This record gives sequence, C-alpha cells and structure tokens, in this order.
Amino acid sequence: MGAKQSKDFAKEELKKQVIKKGKTPPKEDGLSSADRIRKYATSHFGFNILSLTMRGMSEIPEPLWELTEVEKLNLSINCLTILPPAVGVLENLVILNLWGNQLTSLPVEIGLLKNLRVLFAYKNLLTEVPEELTDCRKLEVLSLANNLITGLPICFMDMVSLKKLNLSHNRIAHIPACVYGMKNLVFLHLAHNKLENIADKIQHLENLKILIVEGNCIHSLPKTLCFLTSLELLNVDFNDIQQVPVELCQLRRLKKLACHPLDKGLHIVHNPLFKPLAEALDGGLNALFNYLKLLQYK
Repeated sequence: MGAKQSKDFAKEELKKQVIKKGKTPPKEDGLSSADRIRKYATSHFGFNILSLTMRGMSEIPEPLWELTEVEKLNLSINCLTILPPAVGVLENLVILNLWGNQLTSLPVEIGLLKNLRVLFAYKNLLTEVPEELTDCRKLEVLSLANNLITGLPICFMDMVSLKKLNLSHNRIAHIPACVYGMKNLVFLHLAHNKLENIADKIQHLENLKILIVEGNCIHSLPKTLCFLTSLELLNVDFNDIQQVPVELCQLRRLKKLACHPLDKGLHIVHNPLFKPLAEALDGGLNALFNYLKLLQYK
C-alpha cells in the first residue's frame, strides 16, 4: 500500500472511530451532541467558524469531531491537557486556535489537516512538536510561544509556505537548524530564550522583514545578518552585545531607533555597548550608520 493510500486509509478509520465514539454524550449538557455544538457556530466572510473559548473545558466533547465543515476552530483559554487524534478528521480546518491551555503535546494526526494555514498553540506546556506538522503544506503562521520547547525537528525546513514563526518565551539555546531553511519567512520571533549567538546561516532568510531576539544572551551579531536588506524591524535589545558589524549600515530599511518592542526600526540601546557606539547612538540611527561607514573606510 502506498504512502498516500495509507494516509487515506488512516483518515477513514479515524472518522469511523469518531462517529462510533460520538454516540456517547459528554458531561457538558450544552455540548452533548453535534447539533447542540453546531448552534455555537457562525459564518463570517464565507468561513464556518466555531468558537468554544473560555468554557472551562478539560476535554473536548466528542460530538465536535462530527462537524467536519468547520474551517476556523477556537479552543483557546480552556483547561485542555490533550488534543485527541480525532482532530485529524477536521480536514477543512484553515485556522486552529489552541492557545492558553495545558497541552503537553500535539497528536501526529495534526498532519492530516492539509488545509491548515494558521496554528496558534502558544501558552501551553509543549516540550516538542511532531514531525507530522510538516505535512500541513499550506501552513503560513505558526505560534509556539510561551511553551517549554528546546528545538524543532530538522524536517521543518520543508515548511515552504511558512511566513511567520513565533518561538518566543521558550527554552531554546540555539536557533533550530531547520529555521535557516525556511526561505519564505518574513517574521521570526525568538525573544526571551537562551540564545547566545546567531549563526551565519541567518543570511539564507533573505525575505525576512522582522527579526526579534530581545531578552537573550547574545554576545555579537554575525556580519551575514547585514545581508538581510529587507529587514524593517531588528530587535536585539536586552542582550550582551558590545560591538556590531560595520556592515550594519547596509540595513537601510531600518528607519529609526525604536523603543516599543514591535515598532519598526532598530532596537539595540539596552545593551552594554562600547562607549563610541553608545555615543554615536545618542545622535540617532543615522549617526550610528555614519559612524559605521567611517569605520568601513579605515
């Protein structure tokens, strides 16, 4: 049996199990049948939306898996500890919102969600992410912030559609190697981890517009970072940076020294910078760039 046939067979078997299990009503009266759950569904901009946020759920009612027409599912801010394998039957899902629960893992069946474009799984207790997520070839936005993650599978470099990746507030000591292969990333958030450096391979993310690595232990910036001329926001605040590469002045889309964490521009002043750099920064970003240009020609 081929790989595609095996996956199709697994999906059909999963559906049969869900339908069979769905005959047993869950404890919550308001969500005891597919028809009752469907009453919480709405349609907006042509999408079938189901929101069960902030309902104090410790488990997902089984009849939900019968609503295969759902395209946007919001299960945020509950008390969920498990996302059942049955999630794989929701083949029309475009957005899955799981943030603010107590999930310790994601099922491998999440890879069956071939239409998934957005996955929010931040503020959980995840320590890892299944390799099968790479089967979600349409995934564009992935937020895994505020978890216990230390790395990502190397096969994640195959996530060619991914544009926004948030790994902030985790336990990552090195930028996962797969990240450098995500050529279409425009947004990369790695703030408040345990990073000490940025590899030269950062230059491969040539479409990157926003890079946030504040609140780490980074000692220096690689010269190759300065090849990312599409950068509009570079936040390296609250690190251990003393010097910067003179090529930083090539990042002309950085228009100002910024303060608010998500303001466009360069965030760097909250570092133990060498005195000449700190003094140049007193004059603003243009003064810093002019100072770096002078160093280039020395």
